[in-house]
Amino acid sequence: MLKSFSLKGKVAAVTGGTRGIGRSMALALAEAGADIALLQRDVGQEDTKEEIEGLGRKCIIITCDLNDLNQVKQAIPSVVNHFGAIDILVNNAGIQRRSPAVDFLESDWDDVININLKAVWLLCQQAGKYMVPQKSGKIINMGSLNSFQGGITIPAYASAKGGVAQLTKALSNEWAQHNVNVNAIVPGYIATDMNEALIRDKTRSRQILERIPAARWGDVEDFQGTVVYLASSASNYVHGHLLAVDGGWMGR
Repeated sequence: MLKSFSLKGKVAAVTGGTRGIGRSMALALAEAGADIALLQRDVGQEDTKEEIEGLGRKCIIITCDLNDLNQVKQAIPSVVNHFGAIDILVNNAGIQRRSPAVDFLESDWDDVININLKAVWLLCQQAGKYMVPQKSGKIINMGSLNSFQGGITIPAYASAKGGVAQLTKALSNEWAQHNVNVNAIVPGYIATDMNEALIRDKTRSRQILERIPAARWGDVEDFQGTVVYLASSASNYVHGHLLAVDGGWMGR
């Protein structure tokens, strides 16, 4: 049964793999046997690449600024050109902007929607052009608690993550018949750079912690088993699912 979790011989493309959850997931995929293409803006950041190669896997870095949609459109073809295939896509990268809605800048709205939703759509579309004909593939998007909840002072982020949830379901409805699994991971409150402001706010941080049944903030390592499961044949009959990794937050 454990063989169904093996990713040996697979090629995975990962955005946002230089730190945090993305780095942790990229390393997990490599440990499970996959070769990795890191789609990243800063091509000089090679720490994750070196760690993956230290696991005995192949790894390349492909220039992909998610705010440059021309680069986004070329990223998956570049992965296929190098490795000859694309089996797994993990859309992890994202940004956050906070401001009261009445003051929210149009430029911030555009940046968040472009990176957190439009780039995800374009990468999924490009991956689908290879996965659908080959009758196999795993696409894993990164949702958020704000895929379900509106949040406060984050209108663009909530809109984008709500869109990611619906995009995941829409693509699954089309591609499941072609053995292409499209699912999403929904993180709860995780101790990452994006949540530094919340963590520093002692009152807000305490209120959040009190609502988490697991009684702790999540760690980036909490996503390793989840991403390997969704990327492997172990999840072959899982389609259009939003899998919460939230310490029980959504069930509270």
